[in-house]
Amino acid sequence: MRDVHHMQISAILRGDSIRWHLLGLVAGLGLPDCWIAAGFVRNAVWDALHNRAPRPPLCDVDVIWFDPDRSQEWHDRSLEDALRVAAPSIDWSVKNQARMHTRNNDPPYQSATDAMRYWPETATAVAARRSGRDQIEIASPLGLDDLFNLVLRPTQRFITEKLAIYDERISSKDWTTEWPLLACTKPLAK
Repeated sequence: MRDVHHMQISAILRGDSIRWHLLGLVAGLGLPDCWIAAGFVRNAVWDALHNRAPRPPLCDVDVIWFDPDRSQEWHDRSLEDALRVAAPSIDWSVKNQARMHTRNNDPPYQSATDAMRYWPETATAVAARRSGRDQIEIASPLGLDDLFNLVLRPTQRFITEKLAIYDERISSKDWTTEWPLLACTKPLAK
């Protein structure tokens, strides 16, 4: 099923001229282990599953990358500035995952995709990147079943010690209003 879901995401992103263009801009940065992640992919899939035409990203565009030798925040700010010049209408958020574990109180991440395993929802832990002229790669360290089954479910740490953050995200993002077919799971208290 993983390959089928990867092909579906690829088709959705290729069919969205804005997202395809943004993937190309980020690939042009030449950063190691670099992806556009989270809502950029998730929302496009949810829109497709709700039979909606492609539309511009609703929130910031999260660019993640991994390079322990350039983990200072100023690197990310300069990359955001470069992306804003190329696509000024986009709210870019660039984060080198080599430093984000300290902010999130997690063990050190080993790669950008490893960092995604610590994100709040399983359906959010998905990323895409262009490779070569017309190839696309999909990263989904927690799988794609919840994303394609329209299930909002917390990841392991957000079931227990970070449940309040998950609850706040579900409330503030109002995803079930935007995408009414979503099912939001509430973990049982342990």
